[in-house]
Amino acid sequence: MSKVPNIPRVLLGFEMTSLRIPIAQIEPLRILTPSIRKSIKFGQIVASIAEVGLIEPPVVIRKIGVPDTYQLLDGHVRIEILKERGDTDVVCLIATEDEAVTYNKRISRMATVQEHKMILNAVKRGVPEERLARALNVNIRSIRNKQRLLDGICDEVVKLLQDRHVPINTFRELKRLRPMRQIAVADTMIALNRFSMSCAKSLVASSPQSDLVSGERKSGKGLTDEQLERMERESANLDREFKLIEQEYGTDHLDLVLATGYLCRLIDNVRVVHHLAKFHPEVLAEFQKIAQLRTAA
Repeated sequence: MSKVPNIPRVLLGFEMTSLRIPIAQIEPLRILTPSIRKSIKFGQIVASIAEVGLIEPPVVIRKIGVPDTYQLLDGHVRIEILKERGDTDVVCLIATEDEAVTYNKRISRMATVQEHKMILNAVKRGVPEERLARALNVNIRSIRNKQRLLDGICDEVVKLLQDRHVPINTFRELKRLRPMRQIAVADTMIALNRFSMSCAKSLVASSPQSDLVSGERKSGKGLTDEQLERMERESANLDREFKLIEQEYGTDHLDLVLATGYLCRLIDNVRVVHHLAKFHPEVLAEFQKIAQLRTAA
């Protein structure tokens, strides 16, 4: 009869039920600074709670040795806002362990394209623009601009940037380009890991006039025609270099991994180390640095 393998039991991170706890019984672990209170995010959370209520419950843990007392692990801003509103209790999740992590650092913030789709879906379902604006603590114009965010952006670029945090003004610059150039610019921004409007502007400025949509003119303020032509040539060269690097990256990376592994095995050999230390100490030092980098990675 075959033995059933021992499967490790997964411990729950939270108690099975949430609790409504008096706010007075919750001890914060930190005090909110004035800069946090003045931040845009703080204002957005205030507006969201006022419009749709508390969406994400705070996380607390029972204080050891003190009954009916809890320590606040996550939700300091929410709790502070509820206090200012005059609320006396709140529904919380009860953690089973005091994890030494900041919960918000484990959350993937909503990308710009995802936010655009969320707003479109809300409007389609009949949510008034005014209510969306109040919940997000922005004006109606901002909501309408976000609805039109991807007008004039080709589908390939939307896919490339759908998980990136891209400023709205960057999309405005991309709309000045024809689809093929939009894709090339998006690829370049991803390779550079830069999505700012200034980066997009420079890439648009270095694009040939033929890559701009009809009616658009390059804004080369302070630049002569000769300088703009030079920027176009350099941009074209940069695009070619990126494509070459992209094609060769996989092979080069494999070669580097194999070479590093070989060097690490070499300096694991005592006889090799003694020989290098005696006749080539500078080479041994470099080999050891490479091995340490690999270990750190």
